Amino acid sequence: MRRAGKLNLTRIVLAAFFLVAAVLPLIGMFSRLASPEARAVFGTEQFATACLNSIGVALTSTAISLAFALAMSWVLCRTNVRAKGVIAVVMTLPMLIPSLALGMGLVFLLGSNGVITNALGLDFSLYGFWGIVMGSVLYSFPSAFLLLYDVLKYEDASPYEAADVLGVPKRSQFLRITMPYLRKPLISAVFATFTLVVTDYGVPLMVGGKTTTLPVLMYQEVIGLLNYDTGVAIGFVLLIPAIVAFLIDVLNADKGKSSFVSKRFSIARSAVRDVLGYALAAIVSVAIILPLGSFVLVSFVKKYPVDMAVTFDNVGRALNMNAGDYWFNSIVIACLVALVGTTLAYFAAYITARMGGRFAKLLHLVCITTLAIPGLVLGLSYVLFFKGSVLYGTLAILVLVNLVHFFASPYLMAYNSLGKANENLEAVGSTMGIGRASILKDVLIPQTMDTIIEMAGYFFVNCMVTISAVAFLATTLDMPLALLITDLDAQRLTECAAFVSLIILLTNIASKLVLAGIKKAIHRAEAPEAFAA
Repeated sequence: MRRAGKLNLTRIVLAAFFLVAAVLPLIGMFSRLASPEARAVFGTEQFATACLNSIGVALTSTAISLAFALAMSWVLCRTNVRAKGVIAVVMTLPMLIPSLALGMGLVFLLGSNGVITNALGLDFSLYGFWGIVMGSVLYSFPSAFLLLYDVLKYEDASPYEAADVLGVPKRSQFLRITMPYLRKPLISAVFATFTLVVTDYGVPLMVGGKTTTLPVLMYQEVIGLLNYDTGVAIGFVLLIPAIVAFLIDVLNADKGKSSFVSKRFSIARSAVRDVLGYALAAIVSVAIILPLGSFVLVSFVKKYPVDMAVTFDNVGRALNMNAGDYWFNSIVIACLVALVGTTLAYFAAYITARMGGRFAKLLHLVCITTLAIPGLVLGLSYVLFFKGSVLYGTLAILVLVNLVHFFASPYLMAYNSLGKANENLEAVGSTMGIGRASILKDVLIPQTMDTIIEMAGYFFVNCMVTISAVAFLATTLDMPLALLITDLDAQRLTECAAFVSLIILLTNIASKLVLAGIKKAIHRAEAPEAFAA
């Protein structure tokens, strides 16, 4: 009876969480679509131009990101290049800083007074369509890379060996074996990348110039002009590609060919192929590292690019602008979201993956649907729904919006891990008088501890870098550090903005190292003889 009560309480908590934190705010927001101000937006030339710009940027960036992501996945899985682990980490570094900072890094390198622009005497303007594309590729590439790399590295080698025996050319093997195997991940990567780019305002805000995209237009209308109804209309349009991407991904689920690795690839020697692999890895790595490295350069010079003398004054200036307080806010928000979010997502996944029933199916649908809500849209819905409440203007609302914004991916991590455990565990435990709580505590949680740590890391890193979900909600007292970049850049305190970006990057790297150390300590405790050997 007590166990049933605990499960019912868990269900009630999860249902109340999603109702208050997602469903009601979105319903309240879109109820304002009927207002004349909201409807008038769709007929304006400014809106039409922003739509076309957003679609053009997203399509171009998606094509380039996917091409490089597929190529780099192939390099790491099908060549004999060395230091594959290091290269894979470098490929994901842009995920550790806000998109605003990526755009700023491009300005440091390729702006009118950029390091590379001046060094090579280049005569071109970074600002505009192609500047947004460059920044968006840098921003979206890591996600596309991870989606393809994580699938390609587990592909079964047997079909390729059979094809070699039959004399099938390598080109035909790629088209007839590799591409069908990658069909579902490629479709997922296409729509995930498109959605990331089309809903981001950080890169266009930094390098867009006169090229306005929908997220930037929404940001300007809500932050600058307080036109909430206009923001609602634009938010509705931004939600469409996200929902389409979500639906296509769901409909495409379980239709691709699955592969259980029976044999790993034995990569043949090929000097030409490996040289090409090294060249591509070097080009992509440099393209990623240079914008990030520019933060170190600009953070410690007197006045970029006029006076490049080394100084530490920018550290003090940034701290005087409350960077330390905002960093502490970010740490508190990220830690709370990691703790609460991991707990909620894990228990939600336990119910949906291990219990079944109508509530479990509905809960699963709600959990993954949060993936389709852009941060700007969610943030605006919170402004309209919670304004005047005790939550508004506090850290609590920033924690809540981040919980919803980043809930889906950690939930799916737990759902997939728990789904792989023996499906008869609970039934066997019941016959032996062992309850679900004991099985969860003694079997499932230890078995999925790596996943739990990854979930916490995902929440933490994304809370440190997010700007879209919190842009409309933060105040001068509870503002996260990432939003300070915009303020400093607007005041032409470029060096301080670079230092703030560097702090965020180093904080996220440190969090990754801490979590890796925790994982290693757990593995050592579980199997001390393996580490002793």
